[in-house]
Amino acid sequence: MAASDNTTSSNNKTATTTTTAAGGSMGSNSSSSLTSAVGNLIKLLPTGTVFMFQFLNPIVTNTGQCNTTNKYLASILLVTCAFNCVFASFTDSYTGSDNKRHYGIVTSKGLYDPSLSSSSSSNNIDLSKYRLRFSDFVHAVLCLVVFAVLALLDTNTVHCFYPDFESTQKQLLQVLPPAIGVVVGGVFVIFPDTRHGIGYPTSSDPNDQDDGTSATSKSNDATTAAAV
Repeated sequence: MAASDNTTSSNNKTATTTTTAAGGSMGSNSSSSLTSAVGNLIKLLPTGTVFMFQFLNPIVTNTGQCNTTNKYLASILLVTCAFNCVFASFTDSYTGSDNKRHYGIVTSKGLYDPSLSSSSSSNNIDLSKYRLRFSDFVHAVLCLVVFAVLALLDTNTVHCFYPDFESTQKQLLQVLPPAIGVVVGGVFVIFPDTRHGIGYPTSSDPNDQDDGTSATSKSNDATTAAAV
């Protein structure tokens, strides 16, 4: 009888240990998937803007322990980064005849390059093909939405502005990145993004070979975020 009790107790402990390990593994996988989803959405934003926010936000929010001054500084940082995300959607780049990369602002007449002069070796490049398109406004809105979700649900931002929202934050972080990934991925299929503006990586010769590499990359990033 004692041997039977010991065997039962041993089996129960083994089952408990297995269940705990499985639960820990599921939690770890869930956290890894969330990190991957957020990471793929971040790729849709200008690299410099993301770096600036991630570097400065813990400083200006005092790692979430905000006073009035911290809140003002954090608000300024959020608005500045949001503006950069929108502005970058209306920029593009080209390779001039001098084999250098040139950046400009997209207008209704074409690409405006402030550094372009009458003696520039890039004058023979047709900048009119980079004119403003409806898709630029769509991409600007998407970038703003992606940044807003990631920035406003950042732990330091939540602790600073709405600490009572912390429990809901975790649930939204699990739901919103995949949901936004589905929407953004679909929109990038309908409105391909061939821009290589300020803050975005460029391929070998981006706009001279308008091959849709950027659009495919961004669509894949959004789809991956939705899938994890």
